[in-house]
Amino acid sequence: MEPKLYVGNLPFNTTEDELRELFGQAGQVVTVDLIKDRDTGNSKGFAFVTMSSQSEAEKAMGLFNGYSLGNRELKVNPARPREDSGRGGYGSPRSGQGGFDRRRGGGGRRGGSNRY
Repeated sequence: MEPKLYVGNLPFNTTEDELRELFGQAGQVVTVDLIKDRDTGNSKGFAFVTMSSQSEAEKAMGLFNGYSLGNRELKVNPARPREDSGRGGYGSPRSGQGGFDRRRGGGGRRGGSNRY
């Protein structure tokens, strides 16, 4: 399995191409996933970079953890698998809302017309 790196504290104007070029100095970059806000499309300031080998990933961590990019000190660590928080969003079966979306008003203790 190809090693994936977490790259944090990125300047918000960093592009995937810039990351691919930067991490290419450590070896072959397989993928770059710059994480963006789904509503605005703006960068959230972190990304995941997949390198082709463990030795290249270790070289990238050595080169770029603490590296200054756009006056920000990068944080580069092995990526951890995403943990399921066990919480759902509004209206999901896990949220205990039974499909009711609080953002649309009603229900709850403070009134509204959707009382049972």
